[in-house]
Amino acid sequence: MKTPAFLDMLHALIAAPSVSSVNPAWDMSNANVIELLDGWFSSLGFSTETLDIPGHPGKSNLIATAGSGDQGLVLSGHTDTVPFDAEKWASDPLRVTERDGRLHGMGTTDMKGFFAVVIEAIRELPLDQLKQPLVILATADEESSMCGAKSLSDLHRRLGRHAVIGEPTSLKPIHMHKGISMESIRLTGKAGHSSNPDLGINALDGMHQVLGEVIRWRQDLQKRYQNPAFEIAVPTLNLGHIHGGDNPNRICGQCELQFDLRPLPGMRINDLRNELGERLDILLASSGLQWELVPVFDGIPAMETPRDAAIIQTMEQLTGSPAGAVAFGTEGPYLNDLGMQTVICGPGNIDQAHQPNEYLPLEHIQPAINLIQSLVKQFCLEPNS
Repeated sequence: MKTPAFLDMLHALIAAPSVSSVNPAWDMSNANVIELLDGWFSSLGFSTETLDIPGHPGKSNLIATAGSGDQGLVLSGHTDTVPFDAEKWASDPLRVTERDGRLHGMGTTDMKGFFAVVIEAIRELPLDQLKQPLVILATADEESSMCGAKSLSDLHRRLGRHAVIGEPTSLKPIHMHKGISMESIRLTGKAGHSSNPDLGINALDGMHQVLGEVIRWRQDLQKRYQNPAFEIAVPTLNLGHIHGGDNPNRICGQCELQFDLRPLPGMRINDLRNELGERLDILLASSGLQWELVPVFDGIPAMETPRDAAIIQTMEQLTGSPAGAVAFGTEGPYLNDLGMQTVICGPGNIDQAHQPNEYLPLEHIQPAINLIQSLVKQFCLEPNS
């Protein structure tokens, strides 16, 4: 089997829908994308493994390996996209459409296009002469549960020493990003007739106190933690959703607040949850309200790869850009936990991700191919470290 031309690969990847979503009505298998990649990398001489993810039917990771050892280069991407509204697109989101120097399609930049770039870059390289291994990692559900990246820890093996995640960064290296957690505070009081407040315990009154405490906690965190490398140098906490009660003349028996928190590197999500829980415990001790702090999802840790890591220094040299910091999350911290040093760098711009008419600029494709070829030569064909 011969690998298709670049545009043919991209067409096939985009035409294989692989939405991941916490909403079951939208969620899909990624099997079609994994099957395509498995065939293409196998045809290039890679040894491939398709790994089903326990507890997530229809979801798989792919590991394609050329060479042997655990000190090589890992090129990683996710196979899923977010849900989309086809009627908001100027063209079919599941077909690659070229216009104005851009390749439009769902996942062209975030991030199926990266796999086509990788194959185009390595198809002519002498992979039979590798001195260190080259590993391609394709994961499931980065856009929702992160189950693909999380499941890699169950392998109990090191995939490589240096890792590149090809998220869209306009080909500028990123060595750290904020984490994200989404939390729910639920208060339960006692409903009753509003004519006599003593007949109940008002959860909305309690939530007023909680809101004040959460805002004070946010201010406290932002005084304690700053990192000027980020555009927003402090951790952010967004009050996103609140609901409670059912009628104006009834004492509110239940109320819920949801917020997201984006911690800086060095701030651990579980520690932050415990800290907030201690504050709420003190605040509500004599209120008569029952309360719980419930994670909406596990959260994504912040990531920081040292600036002196070989992959960071090499990326800075090859791109001519200093390694930066971003606020969005990636699979980077999970790869770092496996013993790798990870940089985020790929074609396209994050501003196009999750948007109607998403596109990959044509002008990014050849520089991205050149970058991948240089990385493989340095870390796998002519390793100097």
